[in-house]
Amino acid sequence: MKRIYLFIAGLLTATSAALACSSMIVAASASADGRPMIWKHRDTSASDNFLHRVEEPGKISYVGLFNGGDTLRLDEAWMGMNDAGFAIINTVAYNLPENMPGCIDREGIVMAQALQQCRTVADFEHFLEALPKPMGLRTNFGVLDAEGNGAYFETDDYHFVRYDLAEAQQGVMIRTNYAYSGTEGDGMGYIRHQNVAEVLAPAISSGSLTPTAILRGAGCSFYHSLLGRDVLESNDEWGVDQDFVPRYSSTASIVIVGPALGGKPSDMKMYALLGYPPCAKMVEVGLTDIPAEADATASDGTAHAPLALEAAELKKQVFPIDRGSGRHYIHLPVLRELAKDY
Repeated sequence: MKRIYLFIAGLLTATSAALACSSMIVAASASADGRPMIWKHRDTSASDNFLHRVEEPGKISYVGLFNGGDTLRLDEAWMGMNDAGFAIINTVAYNLPENMPGCIDREGIVMAQALQQCRTVADFEHFLEALPKPMGLRTNFGVLDAEGNGAYFETDDYHFVRYDLAEAQQGVMIRTNYAYSGTEGDGMGYIRHQNVAEVLAPAISSGSLTPTAILRGAGCSFYHSLLGRDVLESNDEWGVDQDFVPRYSSTASIVIVGPALGGKPSDMKMYALLGYPPCAKMVEVGLTDIPAEADATASDGTAHAPLALEAAELKKQVFPIDRGSGRHYIHLPVLRELAKDY
């Protein structure tokens, strides 16, 4: 079902935002173990990310993804899961109306607030309705709850359009950097959207999606749907960093797995690649169990996850040319070697 809501104006202030991402919501019926999932492959100007648990009196505690170098003020989360079994991600939607001047890029703030307040998809809908307008948003929010309900909310300053997972074909919804409800043909990420759909088509059609299939199969894939080939399967030494799911600006790829039907919110898990995904080690994260190498505890603006810093060093081998436009060129033998460990 598609629902449209319109609002009157208010006022919010601005902060920083992500640049571009790929994402997917998966129904329990489409997953190998009968548990729903939500995925975000993050592209951003922030060099790295870390995971951290946030606990504040009177609010729902959660595990969120934060920019490396944050001061642990932690008022902007770029995806996360909370103790009530609610999870949220976003992707920028460039074919939605532009934000009002002076009120932009509030996606991270809104997600941090939602994680501390929302328990269900319905709660998030009410949360958006109640936000002051303009909201400073131009994004596709993806949400999942402990009952297996999922939805995308394609959201701009004054309204949103809701698309429910229950009505999705084959139990899967994909979003990159355009909204289905936005201006047709505008926006970005059309090729990446098709890359994900084609790479994961066998698993989708057989209802056998797993976190590894999503993170390694799509998040680390160099298949290009327009060219109809995977450059890693060629004999080329160099590739051009254009329209693959992993890009130079990719800094994390994370799948959140919800509880099985009748399960407990505490059963939720994250499977995370921190740093440039093809160079990153996968780590499993629970609501109260974040491996130290994925977390950061410095409060002075130097907070970085060791795993992300490790991946950043490997990334220098994938993009070894730092002069001129060298960052656009991928040294494919390095990726082929890394892929042997997947």
